[in-house]
Amino acid sequence: MKTEDKIRQQLASNPIIIYMKGIPANPQCGFSAKAIDFLNKTGVAYAYVNVLEAPFIREKLPGISHWPTYPQLFVNGELVGGCDIIEAMANEGSLSPLLQQAVAKDAQSEGDTLSVAEVEALVRQGLPDAQVVIEGAGCDLSLVVVSGQFTDLSPVKEQQLVLATLKEPLASGKLHAVSVKAYTPDEWQAKQTRPDSGLLQIQG
Repeated sequence: MKTEDKIRQQLASNPIIIYMKGIPANPQCGFSAKAIDFLNKTGVAYAYVNVLEAPFIREKLPGISHWPTYPQLFVNGELVGGCDIIEAMANEGSLSPLLQQAVAKDAQSEGDTLSVAEVEALVRQGLPDAQVVIEGAGCDLSLVVVSGQFTDLSPVKEQQLVLATLKEPLASGKLHAVSVKAYTPDEWQAKQTRPDSGLLQIQG
């Protein structure tokens, strides 16, 4: 994964994240220490990245955020600012409500995700003969699908057939990260005869 993609994934996955020098328990610069003190006083949980231990992120983030120094606080993927802005918001009373709102919004969005049973039902609706096993939770799911409809299809076509059954939740954001392994019944049977295959077992 490219550094830029890793940063964007971190921003998308964490409603509140601060890129700092050091860690909250041991900041390595005065500005990071000051920013963490204000964050801790809100009592709201947050994620952090120690840029001293992640030199590629330290180098690339300013190009994404258009902010040259550290720390950098992001809320809902948007740059809030550095130490001075965090301090100003804390003093005027707007920091804590912003963070609390971000956490509440994140919890609400998690409630909008599909259950494993709902995902399985959608796949079976599009592939009535399918046997489905799903691992994971929330938006990050791994699917193993066995169906006779995959016969004579390329691996790409097999995956497209499965993803087509999940088109609506993928488009609406109820599903984000989905990996698919597709097998015909014969292929699946062959997998099961191999010792230590490490594959999921599907109960008929």
